[in-house]
Amino acid sequence: MTNPILGPLKPIEAPPADAAHKLHRTLGWPHLVALGVGAIVGTGILTLIGTGAGLAGPGVILSFLIAGLVCAAAALAYAELATMIPQSGSAYTYSYVAIGETIAWIVGWSLILEYSVVCSTVAVGWSGYFTGFMDGIGWTIPTSLANGPELGGVINLPAVAIIAVVAGMLLVGTRESATLNAVLVALKIAALAMFVAVALPHFDAANFHPFFPNGVLPHAGPDPLHPGALIKLGVLPAASIIFFAFYGFDAVSTAAEEAKNPGRDMTIGIVGSMAACVVIYMVIAATAIGAAPAASFAQSAEPLALILRSFGSTTAAKIFGAVAIIALPTVILAFLFGQTRIFFVMARDRLLPESLGRVHPKSGVPVAVTIGTAIIVAAIAAFLPLAEIAALANAGTLCAFVAVCVSLVVLRRRDPGRPRVFRVPAAPLVAVIGVMGCLGLFATLPLGTQIRFFAWNAIGLVVYFAYARRRSAVG
Repeated sequence: MTNPILGPLKPIEAPPADAAHKLHRTLGWPHLVALGVGAIVGTGILTLIGTGAGLAGPGVILSFLIAGLVCAAAALAYAELATMIPQSGSAYTYSYVAIGETIAWIVGWSLILEYSVVCSTVAVGWSGYFTGFMDGIGWTIPTSLANGPELGGVINLPAVAIIAVVAGMLLVGTRESATLNAVLVALKIAALAMFVAVALPHFDAANFHPFFPNGVLPHAGPDPLHPGALIKLGVLPAASIIFFAFYGFDAVSTAAEEAKNPGRDMTIGIVGSMAACVVIYMVIAATAIGAAPAASFAQSAEPLALILRSFGSTTAAKIFGAVAIIALPTVILAFLFGQTRIFFVMARDRLLPESLGRVHPKSGVPVAVTIGTAIIVAAIAAFLPLAEIAALANAGTLCAFVAVCVSLVVLRRRDPGRPRVFRVPAAPLVAVIGVMGCLGLFATLPLGTQIRFFAWNAIGLVVYFAYARRRSAVG
């Protein structure tokens, strides 16, 4: 089926891939849950809680709730489609099946932006913890080597280094890297539990007043990092930034062709990881604000460790910082994994050079695309600041989430009788919440972010019509 504007539709059951373009089924649901939790619990709660608090004050807790509800709606849609469409590619593939190749390309192009920028953002956040930890033990890293140009440095060398390490882990093999990821996720959850145990005795309800110092709706206010400049303040702008903290379950959906039992494993991996992380985030956010005024950690690159140091728990802060250094790369691993699978499927569909879709015969890893992606995200992390690239990642994700919620409704109408291992309850309502929530959050993103997002997709459409469309395997 082909629409002259939206392009051809991809079949739900993909034709068998040859050995050079076939992924290995090596992941069980524990690997997928760990992949999801590893992707979700990371920079969002360890670093961007400070950025969000700077925009919303204590009301950042409501920001977490709003972002979580929107992501929950999208997660339910992902779960149904992931179990119904046994192909890698996440939102790109679902859009290709439900809507058409043109929209699929826009979504895939946006996912390239999302995953690449997420990896870079997390690497910058990891660099902040690593730099703080090294400074705490007396080994100060020069500012010129620990920050990009906008923050007074030359290059963020620690961020580049950690991306190289994670890419090396992925090249070893999917199952091996997923097993190590599960161990590191357990360590990360233990560190967050320690934070709650140490910080809770210092809880002061006065820190929650006023709860909405900057209001709920977006309005212009002074940018603390750039004197004389204005930024959007309020609960909703904070939600549009820390929305970054919740997604990651979509990285699980990129593993559909590597799950041993996709119907069962994808549902548990997506819904299970999202539910666990909503609880974790609400507890950590409330504990952090109760233990210290929001303004005291709003501009910190390592806010939770800073809170622990603020009341003299230097040993706990060092332990927390050390665990963050060890375990935060699980987020980079999950998103770098997802990015390579998006590239892989787009290449296998011949919308990108087909050579990028080849996998190593022993490791089952698409080597060329993994190395190429690592180089791109390392370059972004080396020179751009955290908040700016986090907002840009959110724009790409919001686009993908809208497409997935629309695809859910389209396939319910077009193919209602197809078996669905997991069915979204009240699917039309969930889809509306997801679409309207995502569009609302996109509207509150910084204007510069919105402009860069549309510019990125304008470039993408030029590439599509000039190169990809006439080479499409499906078309």
